[in-house]
Amino acid sequence: MNKLVTTLLFLYVLSALNAQQNEKIMSIKSKNGQNQHQDSLNVDANKKENKKDKELKANIKDYLIISQNRDTTYVDTSLTIQKEYKFNYLRKDNFGLLRFSNLGQTYNSLTYNFENTSLMPDFGARAKHFNYTQISDVNYFRVPTPLTELFFKTAFEQGQLADSFFTINTSPQLNFSVEYKGLRSLGKYQNILASTGNFTFTTNYQTKNKKYNLRGHITMQDFLNQENGGIIDDNIDEFENGDPEFLDRSIFEVNFENAESFLKGKRFHLEHDYKLINKADSLAQNKLSFAHIMSFEDKFYQFDQTSADTDYFGESFVSRVQERATLENFYNQLQLNYSNNLLGDVQFNVSHNNYNYGYNKLIVLNGTTITNRLKGNIYAAGAKYNKQYKGFNLNGEAGVNFAGDFDGNFIKAQASFKIKSDISASASLNHSSQVPNYNTLLHQSDYINYNWQNNFSNIQTQQLSFNAKYKKLANLTVDYSTITNYVYFKKDETSQQVSPFQNSATITYLRAKLENEITVGKFSLNNTIMYQNVQDTNNSLNVPELNTRNTLYFSSHLFKKALYLQTGLTVNYFTKYYLNAYNPLLAEFYVQNETQYGDFPLVDFFLNAKIRQARIFFKTEHFNSSFTGYNYYSAPNYPYRDFIIRFGVVWNFFM
Repeated sequence: MNKLVTTLLFLYVLSALNAQQNEKIMSIKSKNGQNQHQDSLNVDANKKENKKDKELKANIKDYLIISQNRDTTYVDTSLTIQKEYKFNYLRKDNFGLLRFSNLGQTYNSLTYNFENTSLMPDFGARAKHFNYTQISDVNYFRVPTPLTELFFKTAFEQGQLADSFFTINTSPQLNFSVEYKGLRSLGKYQNILASTGNFTFTTNYQTKNKKYNLRGHITMQDFLNQENGGIIDDNIDEFENGDPEFLDRSIFEVNFENAESFLKGKRFHLEHDYKLINKADSLAQNKLSFAHIMSFEDKFYQFDQTSADTDYFGESFVSRVQERATLENFYNQLQLNYSNNLLGDVQFNVSHNNYNYGYNKLIVLNGTTITNRLKGNIYAAGAKYNKQYKGFNLNGEAGVNFAGDFDGNFIKAQASFKIKSDISASASLNHSSQVPNYNTLLHQSDYINYNWQNNFSNIQTQQLSFNAKYKKLANLTVDYSTITNYVYFKKDETSQQVSPFQNSATITYLRAKLENEITVGKFSLNNTIMYQNVQDTNNSLNVPELNTRNTLYFSSHLFKKALYLQTGLTVNYFTKYYLNAYNPLLAEFYVQNETQYGDFPLVDFFLNAKIRQARIFFKTEHFNSSFTGYNYYSAPNYPYRDFIIRFGVVWNFFM
């Protein structure tokens, strides 16, 4: 992987040098909105200037970031409280996620979103996927000059977190980007090392007449975690009592020291379209295009243990455990897109999924042979609609599997209205019927009680959602979901081992989230408050009733505006509830209704600064850990992080 990244970076440097010599250099927008070429800076031709003076400095708004849904933003080098929230391993706001003690481990979910537009089951091992780059996570770029971003943050004992990104347009039509995020962190407890890598390569191309567009990406990802099963029950008292002898967390006994898990995946994704009629043609009010999407993904999850732990997982067929679940999925979609000024944007599509999930061995249990693979073909049809009229925006999307082994369908409708530039509201409705995850349908293991083959009904979900936003003063989101045939993991009452179950009753789930910021002078108070209520007779979905994050911070320019400073305190808190437990063999969280956890504050102090395009972050995490009580857990038997000082930097380089 490192050699691959080095080679690509070398090629990009050569491309950058070549691009600077290319006469067909990019056009960028001048301040008055007119296009001008990079070699035509408005300077007095009579003045003698060196080569550097003739180079045009592009506007920051010309460095475009294009999402999977084709929403376009630009590179932002500002320092805001949102940048503080995103300066983490996931590089996104992790409100609603409870981190484990080591960087690169999993997260316990404090909230769930049941909006769904997928027609296929997920792979499983969901606890390993928080840092997995999905198709929707990949961005594409268009830049007037080469752009680089470097990210660094300290980790937990003998390791660091680093993310390097580079993109370049070799011409106005062609862009490449390459990114690698790597982590190694030993952790404070025994057998908890994490080592991960995310490699992403993207490209997008457009012909000069803009009729043909292409974009695609390659991702290669690997996540290694040593698994220790948490500290043993006999050490719980020593942890909660704050015994000074056990403040060195490596002293704690853990459930096992001989296990590790892997998740590895690679994906090749391509989407392109050709416009038969576009704005350049005489029929300016109509657009017609054909599009094709092709994606191949190959991933596996593996759990290794040098000697079987029958006390923790139950009886085993073998003395050395080594099991692997694999998934190969090949996806194709054909689209017909039509746009009309009066009608709006309409899309019709048909798609094909070829899936192959399972194991490369056969297991016979109680005289019954468990199927080792689920494979087949799924054919689906769908449609999308979008219409903007004055301040209204209407969106609709639907899909259905019409052939194959898996039934599934969804429909989503959304209407939004912009009253003013700073006041907006929206409402959406979503219905979904989806097959449960592959690992709930079929699982093979060297541990006897972890073998099953189920024929679960589709999970049925309906969600009604509302959002209202007014500047930074109020951003309110309310959604109400009903879930039928919910599939979840819990301990089997007979074997006392974790298995999937289906809740045939209907669950109702209400969430209300309020975000607001109040600023007085140079001081600001940023608040995120979430209220949740679940009605579930089987207690299969547990969430805290209240989850909050409050940040009081100070912002100011210093040293004649050469430095911008932000410093303050962040307090995270959630009420007590039956926190889900973690099973490292499955890489899944499971429901437990025995012990409640929560009701402990997590207080961080941060000091951040911006100098030119560099943002420097300094934080003391959970500095209240020693005086508010050692009752903090990420999951049963998995203590949350202790007090630690960490720092890092994000630095952008561009002309």
